[in-house]
Amino acid sequence: DRYVAICKPLRYHLVMNEKLCIQLALGAWISGIPIQIPQTCQIFSLHFCKSNQINHFFCDIPPIFKLACGNTFLHELSVYVVVVLVAAIPFMLILVSYSKIVSTILRLSTAQGRAKAFSTCSSHLLVVILFFGTASITYLRPKSNQTAGMDKLLSLFYTIVTPMFNPVI
Repeated sequence: DRYVAICKPLRYHLVMNEKLCIQLALGAWISGIPIQIPQTCQIFSLHFCKSNQINHFFCDIPPIFKLACGNTFLHELSVYVVVVLVAAIPFMLILVSYSKIVSTILRLSTAQGRAKAFSTCSSHLLVVILFFGTASITYLRPKSNQTAGMDKLLSLFYTIVTPMFNPVI
């Protein structure tokens, strides 16, 4: 959306039509299904012998692993792989599009136009970095650095704070 608005402004209404927006939304929702079903099945295959109370705001994968008995290394490894694929690839694509946006903005002839374009995109980029940063830190941190309090704080950012900024940007 931002890329087309800045880099191809005259084509915006042709490219970002209702059909494409629906396809993008459906694609985002549907692409999560083949990722979450195997992880859910992995959780169901774990054995639990400790407390059944999760020290977290919601039922997330890392806190569930803390309740499991036995070796969860392979399960945790699969979560790392999924996070790298699901977070790193979109984040890199966003960074590529923003590099093109920045180069387009720098070629604008007026300082006022550059300032307006930067202000339009900077809030979105900040929210993207906040979301991907906190989610990646949550799932990619070494187990030795994980504390329940920090996990809760980070999860607040990528589940509540970031979506709260969505209407603003």
